[in-house]
Amino acid sequence: MANDKYKKISIKLVKSLIGSTEKQIKVVHALGLKKTNQVVEHFNSPTIMGMVKKVPHLLEVIE
Repeated sequence: MANDKYKKISIKLVKSLIGSTEKQIKVVHALGLKKTNQVVEHFNSPTIMGMVKKVPHLLEVIE
């Protein structure tokens, strides 16, 4: 399975989406985050890390 080679990471939304652009809001929602301080788990894949790099000022990554 493709997910066997990736470790799990936790992603936390640490700032509000108020004042963010529409693209940034869509990226955060695509990660599964809707509320401040909400935490989701994803595999550390290039796709997920690319999304995180689009909005690093809003997120915190916990490995």
